[in-house]
Amino acid sequence: MDSTIIKQYVTNNGPILGLIILFSTLAGCGTISAMRDFYRQDGGPPQAVDVTSIPDAVPKIEPRSKYGNPSSYIVDGHRYYVLNSSSGYDKRGIASWYGTKFHGQRTSSGEPYDMYAMTAAHKTLPLPTYAEVTNLLNGKKVIVKINDRGPFRDNREIDLSYAAAAKLGIADTGTGIIELKAIDPATFNMQAEKTAPPIIDHHDRNHDLYLQIGAFADRTNAEHLISRLSNNAPADVHFSINMDENNLLYRVRIGPISNVDEADRMSEELVLIGVNDSHIVID
Repeated sequence: MDSTIIKQYVTNNGPILGLIILFSTLAGCGTISAMRDFYRQDGGPPQAVDVTSIPDAVPKIEPRSKYGNPSSYIVDGHRYYVLNSSSGYDKRGIASWYGTKFHGQRTSSGEPYDMYAMTAAHKTLPLPTYAEVTNLLNGKKVIVKINDRGPFRDNREIDLSYAAAAKLGIADTGTGIIELKAIDPATFNMQAEKTAPPIIDHHDRNHDLYLQIGAFADRTNAEHLISRLSNNAPADVHFSINMDENNLLYRVRIGPISNVDEADRMSEELVLIGVNDSHIVID
């Protein structure tokens, strides 16, 4: 996964300190390309695998893992707060995946990582959490057990196992536009899922990507940010008006953007002009 050097630090609290120092040196020097090269060292299995025969994870009631569930933790200067509950969690975002490089290694929950199992990593959901992941571009769905931390690369919602990514159809592309819904094992009925009549696919495959760089209740603040960035932003900046819990919000965005790679590139450019908290949103 993108973050496993630091993920293992969170898990083991120190056994690979030398690698963490190496990672920190790269990040401290601002060598974004070097970090990206490190991330690309991962991959899928050398031989073809029939992932259709790999069953989804089966949600079951489990206690919180003894490992990987601190109230908060810090990675690369950013503090992440672990949620008290996964109840009602439903977000759209970008999924990535991790494979051979970490196969057999310890996950943040203490379980060994198996790239052929239906598992995933998430930054803030409690471990374990069972979740349904839907590829919004083709309607394919899988159920995974989230037992790891990550991905710590910007603009990523979840890091899937190789098998989960392959079943969703995103292993070849590296990333995919997904919706992540947490499952309550106490009310989930696997048999009903298996016997449910097939659904005719009317799935909406047209989803626009945007980089959101701010959200304000006051329109003046949104306009001020747009004005400040108008000459330096990598593309035109505008705001959209949305309702959030019965309140108007002015969301300052760039886009629509053609693909995830372009969004990543723009995020890096925004960092150079002092915008450090941009994130991908999907409409």
